[in-house]
Amino acid sequence: TEVGILAKSYIDQGRLIPDDIMTRLMLDELKCLNQCNWLLDGFPRTVAQAEALDKECQIDTVIDLDVPFETIKCRLTARWIHPASGRVYNLEFSPPKVQGVDDITGEPLVQREDDKPETVIKRLQAYDVQTKPVLEYYRERGLLKSFSGTETNKIWPHIYAFLQTKLPDVSQKGAATPR
Repeated sequence: TEVGILAKSYIDQGRLIPDDIMTRLMLDELKCLNQCNWLLDGFPRTVAQAEALDKECQIDTVIDLDVPFETIKCRLTARWIHPASGRVYNLEFSPPKVQGVDDITGEPLVQREDDKPETVIKRLQAYDVQTKPVLEYYRERGLLKSFSGTETNKIWPHIYAFLQTKLPDVSQKGAATPR
């Protein structure tokens, strides 16, 4: 879509998408999900986005994954992709069989612009400045639940148990493991 292309131009530059563009993109998608439960990841990132979302949707809960920035930085900067297929490798926990090349095609892997160390640091700093007020916004409304840690397999069981209290009809099959 036109708004998707505009959003991609910001992502390709390693910049966060401006509020008006991000909000329009997300609200357009959410209109298609009005009969479903849904989980947003990374939205809203600013109070303006949160306020716009609240005008259109009833939010039941907000989950904050409190992961140290150094952990996030290490994971993102270790991520490499095979552009043609979209396969993702992580040099720390899911490396390619041969460094720098795709396991299947043998073609070179690349690091996305937004995964380069200087870009990751800039994005994390911007995220921190913009997100703390969003967390406070939802904390004041009694909707925020925080989970702290550095490893998915240690945090996920706590998140899953919490979500079971919010969505007791969630299917056990497929919902028991993170994707």
